[in-house]
Amino acid sequence: MQTKLSNNRTLIEETLGLIIPRNAMARVALATVLYLALSVLLPIAFHQFGLGGRVWLPMHIPALLAGFLVGPVSGLIVGAVGPGLSALLTGMPPLYAVPLMSMELMMYGLVAGVCYNRLRINVYLSLLLAMLMGRVLFGLGIAFLGMFMEIPYTAGQWFSTAGAMVTGWPGLIVQIAVIPFVVAGWRWKRNQ
Repeated sequence: MQTKLSNNRTLIEETLGLIIPRNAMARVALATVLYLALSVLLPIAFHQFGLGGRVWLPMHIPALLAGFLVGPVSGLIVGAVGPGLSALLTGMPPLYAVPLMSMELMMYGLVAGVCYNRLRINVYLSLLLAMLMGRVLFGLGIAFLGMFMEIPYTAGQWFSTAGAMVTGWPGLIVQIAVIPFVVAGWRWKRNQ
């Protein structure tokens, strides 16, 4: 049985930050919707300049930012819903990739939010942990979904190339270079 805290919250809920205070619910909901919109619009912008999604990973950025700037619940929702919403509205990503990307990006947003906002781990380490956990879940998803549907690559191929980091290295560099500065700017602006 889980230990109960104030207002019937469990220790797990309190530690992971999965409770949204009532006075913040509207702000969190609005920010989550805006990051969902960004998860559709940002890939469109990248594709307009010929920057492919598998290389530049534009859909990863909104899920990570939602986790860092709004919290783990928002990051999880943006990561889980963003790929499907984008596929419905724009046809990107391809349908076989939607469940895989949803698993990966929800882990990105959740881990970034928990590590940074709840566990107070610095932004760079939180980002790297989120990226690592998301990529591992993506690989496990390939292994699982590959049993039921045809996927363009196998789990063995994916893990042997360091989990698509070979293809997506430009996007990973953009994330490592840009996201910590956006988070720092947001914190600086909030503290003024």
